[in-house]
Amino acid sequence: MGVPERPTLLLLLSLLLLPLGLPVLCAPPRLICDSRVLERYILEAREAENVTMGCAEGPRLSENITVPDTKVNFNAWKRMEVQEQAVEVWQGLSLLSEAILRGQALLANSSQPSGMLQLHIDKAISGLRSLTSLLRVLGAQESLSPPDATPPAPLRTLMVENFCKLFRVYSNFLRGKLKLYTGEACRRGDR
Repeated sequence: MGVPERPTLLLLLSLLLLPLGLPVLCAPPRLICDSRVLERYILEAREAENVTMGCAEGPRLSENITVPDTKVNFNAWKRMEVQEQAVEVWQGLSLLSEAILRGQALLANSSQPSGMLQLHIDKAISGLRSLTSLLRVLGAQESLSPPDATPPAPLRTLMVENFCKLFRVYSNFLRGKLKLYTGEACRRGDR
């Protein structure tokens, strides 16, 4: 049997290679449109959020970190062009990646116990890299805005002071804006 006849095997292979940051050359071009792929990353984000739920007692960051605001005005979102949504998601994903990397650096330089927390940070970094690659295939890149287009509105942000809030934003971003965008872009068949 050839590879095209085994889409489930191809999906599983792709899911194994993506977290490693390896390009998946034989992956279907719109792998992100398979809801199981995004749900896997959402599940990992929820697990990380659940591990750090004790916000008051949870591991604190030695400095506040800027993250994207995950609130969605659904009426405004529906009026946005898919490309505008793509820019907002791309900017949010980039900022979220920077925030998780910053959290990793702060944890490495702290005296807090880090075993389970480090595992979830590593998974989040890997997941964000994979999602970034998948979104590139879908065409969600900030640089794809037409040169004559109005510049996108500045990304709304907020500050977090502990890992619980950082992972909550990560989870909410994937379940919210990212899922809304991919659903619409896949439905329209936009690239």
